[in-house]
Amino acid sequence: MVNKEKLKKSTVNEIIEEYPYTESFFEDQKLAVDDQDKSLRKIFSELTVEEKEDVVFDIDQFTDSLASHIRNMQEFLGENDSVVDKLSILSGKDKDGKQEKYDKLDIKSGEIISIVGPTGSGKSRLLADIEWTAQGDTPTDRQILINDEVPDKKWRFTGGKKLVAQLSQNMNFVMDLSVMEFLNLHAESRLIDNQEEVVERIFREANQLAGEQFGRDTQITSLSGGQSRALMIADTAILSSSPIILIDEIENAGINREKALELLVGEEKIVLMATHDPILALMGDKRIIINNGGINDIIVTNAEEKELMKELKVLDKVLMDLRDDLRYGKNLSRISEELAAVKNA
Repeated sequence: MVNKEKLKKSTVNEIIEEYPYTESFFEDQKLAVDDQDKSLRKIFSELTVEEKEDVVFDIDQFTDSLASHIRNMQEFLGENDSVVDKLSILSGKDKDGKQEKYDKLDIKSGEIISIVGPTGSGKSRLLADIEWTAQGDTPTDRQILINDEVPDKKWRFTGGKKLVAQLSQNMNFVMDLSVMEFLNLHAESRLIDNQEEVVERIFREANQLAGEQFGRDTQITSLSGGQSRALMIADTAILSSSPIILIDEIENAGINREKALELLVGEEKIVLMATHDPILALMGDKRIIINNGGINDIIVTNAEEKELMKELKVLDKVLMDLRDDLRYGKNLSRISEELAAVKNA
């Protein structure tokens, strides 16, 4: 909600600082602003009779137009849509029509929720219910709430609204752009004022996630699967306005999974991931157990499981080192030493 009285009391510089896209609005108006450190109220009070005739509108009309411009830009950029403190999933039914074994699951901003279950059990269906903001109108009869309220229909029917960003195993670029051209294009569409800094950070974070480094001038169509996912995870975490991230089985994505999750959560996203990977599952604050199309259980990850995860990470590192050595044609004899160290630990 744009407060018009606050706008009147604010200086032009304060308004532009809070809403950078208003700079062009002021430039397009006939209102002559010699001192941008004056409030709008002060500027209008000092207009001469001749200046008032040239301007045509009074302060109320000007503020109405300015507020409308701000609302339109917020709508376009999705600025008001990113505030999701809590996502709630209300119980539905499994494939046999039986009620799921819970009433309501609340997921807060910054939490990681893993979704586990056999292949075909309904993990992707749950992700689809969230993306669709289901209201009892999907095969599961589940209902999704945002901040304890029924979500606005714009999440469903307006293409520009992105409550959810989904990252899957299969990502293919079709635009013939370099990595930096792609990132700059996205940043420009967001009208951010520190574009160079943000783009450079995305590039740096993506290379930390990727198993194999790539350059600024690398064509995005030539990126490997792991590099593509690393780039999109970094881009989504840092530049996307979507407050909810759905990840569908990235264990074989060829990226640093732990760093990827840390990056997403560090940007205050709600992260839900369907996975078969025990390490990823235990990295979640909770895990949803899916069976026969329904949520069968919700388990909070305990301290004992966190300790187990540390041991699994040691084994995982050995496997990662083995993959890297194979990839770069190194002798694999040192891996036996690492395995022996793990056994003796």
